[in-house]
Amino acid sequence: MPRSVGWIVIIAGVCAVLVGLLILSGALSWFGRLPGDIRIEGERTRILFPITSMLLVSIVLSLIAYLVRCFL
Repeated sequence: MPRSVGWIVIIAGVCAVLVGLLILSGALSWFGRLPGDIRIEGERTRILFPITSMLLVSIVLSLIAYLVRCFL
């Protein structure tokens, strides 16, 4: 296995830890509450379709993948 794959796994792990810390600190409390996110709440059920939030995540991940491909 090439060494670059190892670095990618390490960077992915560090990013996962950072996202976990952001979730624990409450910095991502906006997720699912953006305009365009659909929330349906009943008496005993809650349904969430975070369409806008997922589009934002998709754009960010696509940009990161593009940058990784350019520099590797």
